[in-house]
Amino acid sequence: MLGMKNTEEIPFDDYNHFLTGNVDGESIEKAIRWIMMGAQNPPPDCMKLYINSDGGNLTDAFALMDVMRTSPVPIATVGMGNLMSSAFMIFAAGKKGQRAIGKNTSIMIHQFNHEYAGKYHDMKVYTKEIDRINYRMVAELARTSGMTESEVSTKLLKPSDVWLSAEQLVELGFADIIF
Repeated sequence: MLGMKNTEEIPFDDYNHFLTGNVDGESIEKAIRWIMMGAQNPPPDCMKLYINSDGGNLTDAFALMDVMRTSPVPIATVGMGNLMSSAFMIFAAGKKGQRAIGKNTSIMIHQFNHEYAGKYHDMKVYTKEIDRINYRMVAELARTSGMTESEVSTKLLKPSDVWLSAEQLVELGFADIIF
């Protein structure tokens, strides 16, 4: 993290961070620590989160999105390579006006999915939490784009994966700049 230099991970610099690979507890913890450390010695304008990910755990992504939203330092997002699933959500949570997307980025969003298994009664109870997670996903996508929750559900969360171009991402209000 900030000020920590080791042979396993050397940050680009204190105000730029790469979120690559799977969105999981480990990658999200690193990103949250980076934001918290950066807030202690704020940059003059913003911190930049570069994202190239196929996605992963949505509830872990929510943790990072909450920290980004409440950070005293604006978090700009830069999407490149792959921007899919929960990585799409994290990208969209960047500071409006400072969300840049690469022209050749593969962009995909889809309905929340989970592979929960267990006893019948546990699964039955867990469906309430799955509904809450889905509601939070729709609400966050609406908040970050300006779309209504109904528009999010019908345009983005179809039965099949939805693939978008960089231009479509800007048109829908999830990105601000194409590079």
